[in-house]
Amino acid sequence: LLALATATAHAAPVAFSDGWAEQRLKLFSSNDYTFGTDLGIRSDGSVSLAWTRLPRAEWRARAASWNWTVQQSVPPTDLALKGGDDRNISVYFVFLPEDQALATESAGIRSLLGNDQVRVLQYAWGGNHARGQVIPSPYGPAGQGVTVALRQASTGSHSENVDLTRDYAAAFGGVPGALVGLAVSADSDDTDSEIRAALG
Repeated sequence: LLALATATAHAAPVAFSDGWAEQRLKLFSSNDYTFGTDLGIRSDGSVSLAWTRLPRAEWRARAASWNWTVQQSVPPTDLALKGGDDRNISVYFVFLPEDQALATESAGIRSLLGNDQVRVLQYAWGGNHARGQVIPSPYGPAGQGVTVALRQASTGSHSENVDLTRDYAAAFGGVPGALVGLAVSADSDDTDSEIRAALG
């Protein structure tokens, strides 16, 4: 489970079961995901992401919490380097202005990421960056996405609590729109390494 909360309401759990699907990022590269209450992740020199749309009731979520575990880790990388930014786990929060969210409720993740109004906060376990460092994404249009480093490449188990409003303001300025989607990725293709991890 991953928990979402608004500024005024208690956390609502999001299970990694119904509504989640894998999206390949490269034609012949795919991770293995085990969907359920928690999400199991196995990546062997591969990259892909699992994602889901969120219902309108979750669009105003402004905080999130989760637990994650890494049993086998990629080596440290530079998360700002396109084609050299392997990481154990990234958790993505996909935002759109509410009018755009209403107009694109049936859009898939590739379509969403191609929308220049989309903003993506990505929290990463991997790399060699200081905790809290905000790293512009080397993919997609400039200013559309950032990575917030939470854990350097390593093994272990940790709990996280993130303030989406604060991190959005630091990354993009202003306030977040509707939180329309979540995604999780593991990336081991550049270092040809292996990841064994879980998110819950």
